[in-house]
Amino acid sequence: MTDHTLSLEPATDADRPYVETLLGRNGLPTDDLDPHRDTLSLYVCYRGDERVGIGGIETYGTDALLRSVVVEEEARGEGIGRALCETLEERAAAMGVRRLYLLTTTASDFFFDLGYERLDRADVPASIRETSQFSELCPSSAGCLCTSV
Repeated sequence: MTDHTLSLEPATDADRPYVETLLGRNGLPTDDLDPHRDTLSLYVCYRGDERVGIGGIETYGTDALLRSVVVEEEARGEGIGRALCETLEERAAAMGVRRLYLLTTTASDFFFDLGYERLDRADVPASIRETSQFSELCPSSAGCLCTSV
């Protein structure tokens, strides 16, 4: 019998090729994914023993950037993305984060459905605006969203 339970495990060095490949296939940046950076917690989402997605939290005190969230194409539409984001939000709250920010060019509606709200980039705390995601990697056309956790 196949186990369909979802779990979120910290990404290891062995997961790096999977993470970079999945992000690349989905047009998401990989240039700043240093797994040894203290501010970045990157996770792999499993359904049983099958990897079905990834996501990360880049923390700066009580603010954090939700980033690199993607679900395998064949696993979409099954609620995995929602469960992944909810678990990441719980992990962020456990780390003392109060507000999560993100940039997206394609998934605004998904995040609106999860309760995220649009925010002008100028209203984002400096610690988040200075991340490579905000300052270099994501286009200025990317939607900026936030939520409280």
